[in-house]
Amino acid sequence: MAVVGFDLGFQSCYIAVARAGGIETVANEFSDRCTPSVVSFGSKNRAIGVAAKNQQITHAHNTVSNFKRFHGRAFNDPFVQKEKEKLSYDLVPMKNGGVGVKVMYMDEEHIFSVEQISAMLLTKLKETAESNLKKPVTDCVISVPSFFTDAERRSLLDAAQIVGLNCLRLMNDMTAVALNYGIYKQDLPAPEEKPRIVVFVDMGHSAFQVSACAFNKSKLKVLGTAFDPFLGGRNFDGKLVDYFCAEIKSKYKLDPKTKVRALLRLYQECEKLKKLMSSNSTDIPLNIECFMNDTDVSGKMNRSQFEELCADLLQRIEMPLLSLMEQTQLKVEDVNAVEIVGGATRIPAVKERIAKFFGKDVSTTLNADEAIARGCALQCAILSPAFKVREFSVTDATPFPISLLWNTEAEDTEGVHEVFSRNHAAPFSKVLTFYRKGPFELEAFYSDPNGVPYPESKIGRYVIQNVAAQKDGEKSKVKVKVRVNTHGIFSVSTASMVEPVKSEECEDVSVETEVESQDQRPIENLSDTNEKKGDQPPEAKKPKIKVKNVELPIEANLVWQLGKDLLNMYIETEGKMIMQDKLEKERNDAKNAVEEYVYEFRDKLSGPYEKFVCEKDLQGFSALLAETEGWLYEEGEDEAKQVYVEKLEDLKKLGTPIEMRYQEAEERPRLLQELGHRLQYYATIAGEFRNKDEKYIHIDEMEMMKVEKCVSEVVEWMNNAVSAQAKKSLDQDPAVHSSEIKAKLQELNNVCEPVVTQPKPKVDSPKEENPLSEQSDYKTEDMGEDDKNSEMPQQNGECHPSDQNTINMDLD
Repeated sequence: MAVVGFDLGFQSCYIAVARAGGIETVANEFSDRCTPSVVSFGSKNRAIGVAAKNQQITHAHNTVSNFKRFHGRAFNDPFVQKEKEKLSYDLVPMKNGGVGVKVMYMDEEHIFSVEQISAMLLTKLKETAESNLKKPVTDCVISVPSFFTDAERRSLLDAAQIVGLNCLRLMNDMTAVALNYGIYKQDLPAPEEKPRIVVFVDMGHSAFQVSACAFNKSKLKVLGTAFDPFLGGRNFDGKLVDYFCAEIKSKYKLDPKTKVRALLRLYQECEKLKKLMSSNSTDIPLNIECFMNDTDVSGKMNRSQFEELCADLLQRIEMPLLSLMEQTQLKVEDVNAVEIVGGATRIPAVKERIAKFFGKDVSTTLNADEAIARGCALQCAILSPAFKVREFSVTDATPFPISLLWNTEAEDTEGVHEVFSRNHAAPFSKVLTFYRKGPFELEAFYSDPNGVPYPESKIGRYVIQNVAAQKDGEKSKVKVKVRVNTHGIFSVSTASMVEPVKSEECEDVSVETEVESQDQRPIENLSDTNEKKGDQPPEAKKPKIKVKNVELPIEANLVWQLGKDLLNMYIETEGKMIMQDKLEKERNDAKNAVEEYVYEFRDKLSGPYEKFVCEKDLQGFSALLAETEGWLYEEGEDEAKQVYVEKLEDLKKLGTPIEMRYQEAEERPRLLQELGHRLQYYATIAGEFRNKDEKYIHIDEMEMMKVEKCVSEVVEWMNNAVSAQAKKSLDQDPAVHSSEIKAKLQELNNVCEPVVTQPKPKVDSPKEENPLSEQSDYKTEDMGEDDKNSEMPQQNGECHPSDQNTINMDLD
């Protein structure tokens, strides 16, 4: 069973697996542990990851990147419309109002949903993990920004389902980092001691997230999270791009923003420049050849200029940090350590701002790029029965407060209650009790819409069905269980109606005893299923009645959820595209095999193979190789797999005999020499047998005659073979093949070896003689003085000193 963690980043992804008792970040087919979050579409197949990023400039309109934040959003979402202007590909609305990506694929126009695009990326990550683990991957844990809403999380889960992944948990980025940090710490405070407070700060390519966590031995609790979802490395890149666009416009009279390819190249160069400035404070040059209109452009910048340019971005760093400290009621001195991860935290000014706020140096003990993926893999190992992991409990926090709204029995009045406050522990369940005579509706929404980086505050509507009044016309008691699950998604998980049971029915149904209260409020109690009952003062005894719980169906209408039919269609489409990619790979492999054969054979024909082909055949074969090469780059550039297979077979009809003659000439002399040595060996033994040598006197006459006959026949065969081969030139097929020589050698050994290696028969010694005296291993002249004594029989009941020592040692 595979244990895998996927860090699904905005710009790039990382894969971590549990293997050999540890967590390992695995590399893709380019030996790179970082896989770009890019999907490119072609006329025959898709390119994903590194191969897609390499096509980002040449196939800008068909290469999709920066799509992660479109999950669970409507096309008319202000954020989507703002992002749309910066993209090189087209965004279009889907039938369900979601975000679609319009591309040319297989020479036809296609519109893919953002779930499908993410599924394609996950397909690549899944294949990379399977290639490394050499086993199928199904169960996984996927990272998600802590500020993602329910709609965005559900959309990401749909993407995982499209590609056949069973996501055991959508894990918040910062929680994954905290788990990766804490599980290896041996010096954490005991459970009853004051916890160690660590703040984790992550600035990635698109967002800034911070989290405060309390650590005790075998336990992690997220105290609070804060974020700026629109502050990341790409904002710093954008500042550089705007600066150089203005400079290029004034200096070269060129506007990079009018050409997509030029702008993409400038973004790539500015990102490199930003990274160089993080490690150098001197002026760094920016040079781009043939930038626009065959014009080379250049510029330069240093770190202090860069920091001045990004002053407004650097000021935004403090806000989430202040928010975190306010939420958690922590003081700066309460924080034991500040750990930073994420690519953009490498910018010195970002690091300095964080350190200045907390009044202490930041720590970089975690791998800034891989920490999230490793944390996800650890969580997957904890959830998997296949791995035994050190016990470590993880309690996450709910990022946004969630409330429920319902209609009361009175006209035009509504009830509302906040069921989960901000930073409430998660996963968590609560039970609400309602009194109703018929079906009723609950509406879940985010209590503070302004604090949620998402335009829709509603989460979903839930209709509790099949509710009926009691037989006496009174309201029925309905228990509703609400939950924030392991994915951080809110749901109304179950509902049941409590019915009183008559005494005669008690034998047939499962019943429970309940204390009935006369209080008929809309919510009778709000109890936490994860909490233990505290010490309560004794209450007056109330009458006990027997009841049964009747499960009620719940109809959920969520803000964002793909229908089953649409999801199944996406699964089927992805399966077809995977098959098409596989067929195209096989076609390319067949084409490459022909190309490789042409180049390899042409080189060898003027090298080692030259002597093994006659002039006429050499000219004909060389012409065929040249013709095939020309065909490959012209009309044969885009043929079916079978055409390439047949081309290779045609070439091998001429090439294989030449290759075989060369290999035979290399191998034949060695095998003939080995055969000659064996013949000489067996002939020598036969001669010694005829001379009555004691070593072979035990062998039967008839057996030795078989050896002599076999040796004679093989010698004759070998002489004939060598003679026939001597008459052949190197460019002719050999008279004798290596396989024939191997067969003769095997035949010779099979006949002769059992005869010459027969053991001598054992001679029984007379009983009265000492059995040791006949064995040369015990001759007294080969022994030292101590050895002679040790072989002497014991006399007068005494034992030899060496025996005595042995006895003493045994007693000890």
